[in-house]
Amino acid sequence: MHSKTKITVRYAETDMMGIVHHSNYPVWYEKGRGDYIKMFGTSYIEMEKNGIMTPLLNLTCHFKLPAFYDDEVIIRTWVQTITAARIVFSYTVRRIEKNGSETELGYGTTEHGFVDAKTFHPCSIKKRMPELYNNINQAVKHY
Repeated sequence: MHSKTKITVRYAETDMMGIVHHSNYPVWYEKGRGDYIKMFGTSYIEMEKNGIMTPLLNLTCHFKLPAFYDDEVIIRTWVQTITAARIVFSYTVRRIEKNGSETELGYGTTEHGFVDAKTFHPCSIKKRMPELYNNINQAVKHY
């Protein structure tokens, strides 16, 4: 199971060469993560209200082709692995062409820990939000 997040490239996201600056990809990944979590009936705000934060542990970005101003792109997000203490998201970024086909522009991953919002010590998503953990875990097994 994956989420689909559509974004139209804004002028401010491009650099002097007229292409999307690489620093925007992690921002797009963040939007994709938020949309993915919402598919399970919750949000990052709800996770934080439950005392859970998800700091970034690792980020990869691989670039194949550039995106340009006003391109429509789609970020597909899914969970590669989830444990009680960590979660790894995968992403693809594709341009939606005028004919409706898609061209892959890049891909990446982010790894996050689950930590207590007050102590920043590792905590168990499996114990704090068991329904969310079980739903994502089931989605991973069927993807």
